[in-house]
Amino acid sequence: MPMSDFTQILLVTFISLLPIVNPFSVAVTFISLSKDMNDGKRNRQALLASVYMAVILIVFLAAGVLIMKFFGISLPGIRIAGGIIITYIGFRMLNPEHRDPQLQGSEAIHADDDIAFTPLAMPMLSGPGAIAVTIGMAANADTRIEYAGEIVGIIAVAIVSYVLLRASGSVKSLLGDYGIVILTRIMGFLLVCIGVQFFMQGILDFIRQ
Repeated sequence: MPMSDFTQILLVTFISLLPIVNPFSVAVTFISLSKDMNDGKRNRQALLASVYMAVILIVFLAAGVLIMKFFGISLPGIRIAGGIIITYIGFRMLNPEHRDPQLQGSEAIHADDDIAFTPLAMPMLSGPGAIAVTIGMAANADTRIEYAGEIVGIIAVAIVSYVLLRASGSVKSLLGDYGIVILTRIMGFLLVCIGVQFFMQGILDFIRQ
């Protein structure tokens, strides 16, 4: 396959995935979720979330259909599960004072800081939409070079996601503590709405199937 075709596949993958992954909106949520982290911890979480997202999508690119068939998982099921997770995170952001009394001290800090895989990488960055697009791309790939172009496209999206997540720290400094509190409540409400939308869309997809 000519290099120009490889580049075309890379660009198509990048352009197809970037709006669905939507790291711009995730970066805004990341500001709220990481409000109590220092710069080092925040940057590490941004890096891990981007790496996790790339790994998840590459795994689904390589064996997504087989994995879903083996475990009996459907895209509506993934959408419903993602909606539940996002709704839960949104409620916690709306009511940050309502914590589990058993989670105190270092345990509570660890629970709050560990956000790279859930909810950032899954289901926000690599959600049902991104997984569906990835599986669709895998179905159209016939050669290793085509798979390679799609993998490089996924990695390019992950790099853009990391840059945007890391840059969100500057926004945090600009808003200040009070601005972060307001933004956290707003994003919590929006996440609840998004989660409910995911959940209901999954239910409708189940009915249609």
